[in-house]
Amino acid sequence: MTNRMARDIVSLHTNLTTTERAVSVVLGLGLAAVAAQPRPNKLLSLAALVAGAALAMRGATGHCSMKAALQHA
Repeated sequence: MTNRMARDIVSLHTNLTTTERAVSVVLGLGLAAVAAQPRPNKLLSLAALVAGAALAMRGATGHCSMKAALQHA
């Protein structure tokens, strides 16, 4: 299953609609921007930054591994 997901990402197979992509990019960049501000809990800020970057990447590439895995199941 991992090889299939890797092939989907490398082949630039898109499985998101334009709306899903736009929402992912906007929410991801917003979450990353909020996480980049100084906070007392550095670990929580790092987790939010990573999640925001992942959402933005999901929207930029148009591919979601979780959605692909659920569709193939």
